[in-house]
Formats: sequence, structure tokens, C-alpha cells
Amino acid sequence: MAKSRESQIRFSTFPRTEPPPGFAAEIVDAFRAHESDISTIDLAKGLTSDKVLAELQPELTKLGFQVEMGKKQDQKIERPVFYGENGVPTVRYQIDAYHPMLKCGLEVEAGRSWMGNAVYRDLIQTAVMVQVEHLVLAVPNHYKYKAQGKNLISKDYQNTVALADALYGHSRLRMPYHLIVLGY
Repeated sequence: MAKSRESQIRFSTFPRTEPPPGFAAEIVDAFRAHESDISTIDLAKGLTSDKVLAELQPELTKLGFQVEMGKKQDQKIERPVFYGENGVPTVRYQIDAYHPMLKCGLEVEAGRSWMGNAVYRDLIQTAVMVQVEHLVLAVPNHYKYKAQGKNLISKDYQNTVALADALYGHSRLRMPYHLIVLGY
């Protein structure tokens, strides 16, 4: 009997002094269920973040997430940042998916996650979103690209985990939410 390959979907949680939330395994399992279709290690070219999110949408919805379904305004998921007169949100940021009971946001990044600074945007925007106590930040394990005719790899998961270690481990800053960095 052939030994099945170990999954390359991996995750790290922050702060490092607390165990992963109970729901983390279910989210990781949703990614693992589609690993052959989304793996940035195995595929010659990774999918766009929209295509990865579309692959995961059925499982995320089953888990209770509201998931962005397209680029039209009524298909997007927004979280308030500020409320104005009569309790109407005046500033909102978009997020790929949100679980209202878990107060968990989910962002899926692809090619621009590390080199395009999307990781930084996600971390900061989540810090000011109302009722987001957890963020799952899914980034490529490897982002494959060409520069000057050479095939190169950016280790986005590794870079994002190093950034999270600095943010969550430093005494000058206290992040207001728990973070799960997921490499796919």
C-alpha cells in the first residue's frame, strides 16, 4: 500500500502563548480538501486569490462564513470601522469572508501577498474592523515568478510568519485580534 503524501497546507497561530482556537482545524481542513487544486508548491503557476476563494467557498459557507461571491458591490463582504449618525456605518473595509458567530475574518492572498504588501494592508485593516477578534490570513507557501528571465520563488508563508512573530512578540505593540497564518 502506497503511503499517502503529507499535506503541505500549514498554519501558525498568534499570539504564540495561546493555543489555536478550536475552529482552526476546520478551516485548515477546508483548505486541505482542495489542496490539489490550490497548492502553490505543486502547481506550476498559482491561482489568483479570487479563484482560490471560489474553490473554498462551498466548505467555508458550510462552516458558517459569509463569503465574497464576486466583484459587484452586493457580492462583497464588508466590516464596519466607524459608525456615524443613526448607527449607520460610515467607514467599512472589505474582507474575503466573515464568520459572525466566531467573529472571524478570512483573507486569501495570492501573487501580491508579500511582494505587493497585501499582508500589511490586511493586518492593519483588521486591527480597526468592528467585531473581528480572529483573522485567518491565507498566503501562498511559494509565489513563483520570473525576473530577468529567471524562475524565482518568494516564500510568502515563511515571510508572513516572521512578520507575525515580530508583531505579536514585541513589547511595544499589542495586536487586538488573534491571527492564524495559513500557507497553501
